[in-house]
Amino acid sequence: MPTHATTTPRPLRLPALAGWLVLTFLFAAIGAFASSQAAGFYQQLNRPEWAPPPWLFGPAWTVLYLLMAVAAWRVQRAAPPTGARPELTLYVVQLVANALWTWLFFGWHLGAVAFVEILVLWLLIAATTRAFWRRDRWAGLILVPYIAWVSFATCLCYSIWQRNPGLL
Repeated sequence: MPTHATTTPRPLRLPALAGWLVLTFLFAAIGAFASSQAAGFYQQLNRPEWAPPPWLFGPAWTVLYLLMAVAAWRVQRAAPPTGARPELTLYVVQLVANALWTWLFFGWHLGAVAFVEILVLWLLIAATTRAFWRRDRWAGLILVPYIAWVSFATCLCYSIWQRNPGLL
C-alpha cells in the first residue's frame, strides 16, 4: 500500500486551451490594430536610451499573450465548473485594459491618459496574478513575466510622455 496520497490527473481540456488562446489573441489583435502605424510614431518620439528597439515589442508581447492564455486555462482547469468565474472575469477585464492602453498611447496619442490607464492595468494584473495564484500557483507564476514587462512599460510610458509634450 502506497504511503502517499494518489490524485487523479485532471483532463487536459484542450478545447478550453484553444478558447483561451483565441480570446487572448483576439484582444492582442485589437491592440495591434491600434499600433499598426506605431513603428513610425515610436521612431519620432524622444525615447530614453534604455527604451527597447521597436522590433522587440512584437515577439515580447506574443510570448506574454501566450503565457497569459495558458495561465487562464490552468485556472479554469483547476476549478470546478463555474468555480473560477471571478478570477477569469478579472482576467478578461485586464485584457480589455491592456488593449485600451495601446489605443490611448499609439492610436490617439494621449500620453497622460495612457499613463494613468497603465497604472490601472498594473493594478488589474497584480489582482489577477494574486487571484490566479490562489487557484493554481503555476498560473500565478506564469503571469510574473507579464507584470514585470508592464512594470517596465509603465516607466517607459511615463518617460516618453514627459519627453514628448507636443506629441503626447
